[in-house]
Amino acid sequence: MIRRTLSVSTPRAAVRHRAGAVLLALAAALSLAGCDRERSAESAAPASAPMPAPPMGYGGAMKVQRASAPQAEIAASQSDEARGGSGETALQRFLAVRQDLNVEVPAEQLADAWGKVRDLCGTLKCELLSSSLLRETPQQPGNALLEMRVEPADVDKLLGGLAGVANVVSHTTTSEDKTSEVIDVEARIKNRTEFRDSLRVMLRDTVTKRTMADLLAIQRTLSDTQAELDAIATQRKVLAQQTSKQHIQIQFTPKRALVSGSDGYSPMAHALRNAGDVLAESVGALITFVAAALPWLLLVVLPVGWLVRVLWRRRRTGKA
Repeated sequence: MIRRTLSVSTPRAAVRHRAGAVLLALAAALSLAGCDRERSAESAAPASAPMPAPPMGYGGAMKVQRASAPQAEIAASQSDEARGGSGETALQRFLAVRQDLNVEVPAEQLADAWGKVRDLCGTLKCELLSSSLLRETPQQPGNALLEMRVEPADVDKLLGGLAGVANVVSHTTTSEDKTSEVIDVEARIKNRTEFRDSLRVMLRDTVTKRTMADLLAIQRTLSDTQAELDAIATQRKVLAQQTSKQHIQIQFTPKRALVSGSDGYSPMAHALRNAGDVLAESVGALITFVAAALPWLLLVVLPVGWLVRVLWRRRRTGKA
């Protein structure tokens, strides 16, 4: 009985052992599968993590675009303003400004005032064009003239110095637009310069075969172009002087005292005051008349009178 029991129990234990091994194998396989899933999930997680980023990035991009839209408008307006500013710079106006002043100075101070203003011009960015001084004489009053070109920055200094020595009676300012002339001259300079350079390149060209007549024609054209370019450049310098400096002319005249009586105009008083002058003028006119008639009296009147007298005596003697 004992042997049978052992024989029966032994297979059952083997079956249980095998079942446990199978269960352990299944558990190990399940655990390995779970680990693989976790690993695959972990490995897939970084790849899938950025996936939500596009919506955020897209929304952020939209926000950035919306926020930068006013800035783009501001930049566009600034670029338009810059273009407008460049256009204004390209269309810069060139004005030739002229100022004419008439000042009064006491007769005894006229020469000193004229000299002070002339010396002041020498201390500034001023170019003296002409100056003249006529001192007072018994026959005519004195006057003086100054003509100069002054840079705009020193015009106020010159006028301030003038106001300290003379009384400004009249002040006239005129301006002439030279913009079209400047643009035309600069365009001609550019065209002539390019043409001259092309002629020089043709003369230096040793590849192209040219005859002596062609070379001489190119040389003559180059010489004429250079002469024309020099003349245009001189014209541009003249325009630069006219537009970069102001032309100022100052006329100095002696101050005149105006005397007016409190009782108004009186013809008798005026005649008495001028009686001496009228008498002197009359005597002068008489002297002038005598001086003019005396030669005719000696050459014509006296001989004719003597001839008439002789004829009259002969006629009277014949009658007797």
